[in-house]
Amino acid sequence: MFKAIVSADTLRAALDSVGVLVEECKIHLTDDGIQISAVDPANVGMVDLTLESSAFESYETDGGVIGVDLSRLDDIAGMADAGQLIELDLDEETRKLQIRIDGLEYTLALIDPDSIRQEPDIPDLDLPAEVVVEGRDVDRAVKAADMVSDHIALGVNTDEETFYVEAEGDTDDVHLTLDREDLIDLSAGDAHSLFSLDYLSDMNRAVPLDAEVVIELGEEFPIKIHFEIAEGQGDVTFMLAPRIQSD
Repeated sequence: MFKAIVSADTLRAALDSVGVLVEECKIHLTDDGIQISAVDPANVGMVDLTLESSAFESYETDGGVIGVDLSRLDDIAGMADAGQLIELDLDEETRKLQIRIDGLEYTLALIDPDSIRQEPDIPDLDLPAEVVVEGRDVDRAVKAADMVSDHIALGVNTDEETFYVEAEGDTDDVHLTLDREDLIDLSAGDAHSLFSLDYLSDMNRAVPLDAEVVIELGEEFPIKIHFEIAEGQGDVTFMLAPRIQSD
């Protein structure tokens, strides 16, 4: 059993965070809310999302797992105006999701969860550097880098206590440096890693501009990007494997 009412903004924020990496996913329905973990087909990027039951206007479930086509569910949610409420009701017999938006009713066929790619084990990485930065600064850096290159380097200079972003193209380069005063917080440690801009650009689309974004980094280690959605009642963590630089 699953019945819930949620604002369109909250549902879209959750769907967009996962949909930038995968087309379908398993949604775990728990007493505390919903939880999604997924890894992209190339095993390069992963996402872990929780949306607390308090993020919903109403929420009832007796647990379980459902499989959804994210693009189809996102298209339906996109038919709602900002602030409109979306009703979700799982039909146990047909295993379909009934969705209602202000008189509009839509029946979404679910996917067998067993047919969906296995969920990743989220590695517990103890990374040496942690940067807390505004979402709009992340957005600015990623978009600037995307104009000149297909990869991006992120790092921390421990001596100068700065967080830096670099992208080198065939003819043009981009450099952005943010010192402690520009950042919300900084735990300086040796960090420098190169990442695919295709993935980072996709992840960046899900990051709210006004969010406090926690970035954890190491030396040629995966990057961990964490931020909240739904006014703090939802959490999103992205992880992205580095591109190992050859000497």
